[in-house]
This record gives sequence, structure tokens and C-alpha cells, in this order.
Amino acid sequence: MLKDNFNDLLSFMVVARERSFTRAAAQLGVSQSALSHAMRNLEARLDVRLLTRTTRSVAPTEAGEQLFTRLRPHLLEIEQELTALRDTRDKPAGNIRITAGEHAMNAVLWPVLKPFMVEYPEINVEVTVDNGLTDIVDGRFDAGVRLGEQVAKDMIAVRIAPDMRMAVVGSAEYLARHGVPETPEQLNAHRCINMRLPTLGGVYAWEFERDGRKLRVRVEGQLTLNSLPQRIDAAESGLGLAYVPEDTVEEAIAQGRLVQVLEPWCPAFDGYHLYYPGRRQHTTAFALLVEALRKR
Repeated sequence: MLKDNFNDLLSFMVVARERSFTRAAAQLGVSQSALSHAMRNLEARLDVRLLTRTTRSVAPTEAGEQLFTRLRPHLLEIEQELTALRDTRDKPAGNIRITAGEHAMNAVLWPVLKPFMVEYPEINVEVTVDNGLTDIVDGRFDAGVRLGEQVAKDMIAVRIAPDMRMAVVGSAEYLARHGVPETPEQLNAHRCINMRLPTLGGVYAWEFERDGRKLRVRVEGQLTLNSLPQRIDAAESGLGLAYVPEDTVEEAIAQGRLVQVLEPWCPAFDGYHLYYPGRRQHTTAFALLVEALRKR
């Protein structure tokens, strides 16, 4: 009975977290029908309904949510202890899950991860590229990467990149046709290439500051893109002005493919930090990656 309950409880935790029999079954390596049968058996043994099922979704009942909340820290503690046990081996090993935005991945994480993976072949790293403000605790990530101002106060934050700047850029041909904006307010007369925020669903408001005056400008344009390389290419192609990290367009500016405008309105700000919960016990593998990022 104990073995059955334990196995089925583990399966329930995955279903409750994923809210999908399809995804949970794939993670557990079982069929959907076998997983559904196990959940019915667990509910029968406990004499309580844990999941509400529809043709399209599955969600914990109030009792199921209560069980999930109570079991989660204990299962995480078991997982951490097993990971710590693996750390006693001669070679560092383990799994690390990180979430980061597209620019942070390309500019900061990836250059460090390539040699890190070669040096530590038994450390597995999973990076989810997401421009939203992902909750690393709910997502079961070991850490995330955000700009310093975006890191919650209850997290440990390790600086892994210098200060950075944003840049408003456009092609010389575009600026010759439409003029050069002298202030952020003049962007309203331009075609601008927007980026939609996945967290809020709205388009990103361009942020400016000069002499203590801060502005957030919601620009308009024909094109909205989530991908940074395509926003830069669109600007080079004369489709409008783009607002991008300055380091991603330095070469294009130097070669004359892009022209930077509104520079006095784009001061430097706090760069990327790796952040993670302070209460969590971290592995040797994680500590090695933190140190590698700190030294970059």
C-alpha cells in the first residue's frame, strides 16, 4: 500500500503541476491511460477527489491543491538530498535548470555555457529562453537571469554582466525619408518596431531618461516582433526604428548599416544578474556554474 501510494502521489504531483495528462505522461514515461487509471486508484484509496477533469484540461480540486502544497516542499527536499548524494562522487554531476531572456542567453549565458559543458561533461544544463518574468519557484528552475532592477528582494542575486544601455536605431535611408527624432516624444511621428511582452500581453513601452526626467513612450508601427535578431534586421531593412540592447548593434552602427539616435536619452543601467532562492540547498554543479558566470 505504501509503495502504491508513494508512486501514485509522485504521479499526482506531476499532473497537478503540469495541469495536463499529456505533458505529465510524457515526463513520467507512461501512457495517458495508465496515468489516468493511477489517479483514479489514488482517489479511491484516499476517498477524496483530487482532480477535476474535462475533455480539454485537468486541474486540482481544493483538496488536491491542498495536498500539492503540503507535499511539494517535502518532495523538493528529497530531490535535493539525492542530488547532494550524487555530489559526493569524484566528478561534479547533476542537473541545472535556468530561465533567461533572449538577449541574456546570447550575450551572457551561452558564451559561458559552451566551455563549461566541455569542462564538466556530467553536468546537464537546461535553459528555457523566455522574455517574460518567469516565477522560478513555480517553474522549478534553479535560477533565472534578469536585469538587476527586476530581481525580487527575497532572492540572492549575483551580478554576471556589466551595466548596459539601450539604443534606438534605424537605417540611414529610413532617417533620410522620415527625419531624425530629437526627443522621445517625436517617436510618435515615426514607424517603430514593437515588441510584445508575454507576461502582460501588451507591447513594450520604450524607456528613456535624461537629467532626472524619465519617460515611457508607447510607440506605433507596422511591425511587432518578439525576436531580437528580426527586430534588428527590420531596422536595417528600413522598416522603422528599433529599440534594442546597444551591444547587439555596435557592429552594424560601426559599418553604417544602422544609425543610432536619441543617445542622450539612453543612459546606462544595472546589467544582468543570476538570481535564486536563498533558502534552497544548491549542488556543487550549481555552485560551479555560478562561479563561472561570476568570473566572465
